[in-house]
Amino acid sequence: MAKIYLLNNQKYSDVENLEVFQIEYIKSKIDLNKYDALIFTSKNAVYSLDSFNKDWKNIPCYAIALKTANIIKNLGGKISFIGNSGHGNDFAQELIALLKNKKVLYIKALKTVSDLPNILRKNEILLDELIAYKTSCKKSTAILEDNSTFIFTSPSSVECFFKQYTWKDSYKAIVIGNTTAKFLPENVKYEISSLTSIEECINLAKHSFF
Repeated sequence: MAKIYLLNNQKYSDVENLEVFQIEYIKSKIDLNKYDALIFTSKNAVYSLDSFNKDWKNIPCYAIALKTANIIKNLGGKISFIGNSGHGNDFAQELIALLKNKKVLYIKALKTVSDLPNILRKNEILLDELIAYKTSCKKSTAILEDNSTFIFTSPSSVECFFKQYTWKDSYKAIVIGNTTAKFLPENVKYEISSLTSIEECINLAKHSFF
């Protein structure tokens, strides 16, 4: 059976991790109590904020997808809304009516590709942004097998993979969403998961024949 490589450190059966990037939390002193709502579009934003400020648990949280929402719940946070599409720009559209007249904080990565902040501001949402983590490429020593399938879960996974490896025609790519797909080189054939979940990406990788 051809290998399936997941380009992050989350563990799943029948899948090999290929860690080409790492997460670094960025701590800050911020008064969260002046906000009415917190926006999270990744689990790393939740984990990072929780590592240096516990006040976030008292503020209603708006999560892009169920996975992020579950982490918020598990850490003791309060969920007000879970996005339906799992995509940043669509999530922003869903939030507009919900965040009217609220003071909002978006907890994010140093580098983001979503237009969420601009969409909200154009619709007169009072929004601040907090950079809570960053990604950096990590040296991999893995020797990749032909005919393998690679699951890309973020633009960082694409960037850091192609800094180290050359794409072969026998490889297949599965991507978690449209934004990540835009970062793939033109010569890479790929399929996009119907859901923004790693489980669905793995399922697609196991049953894809493209």
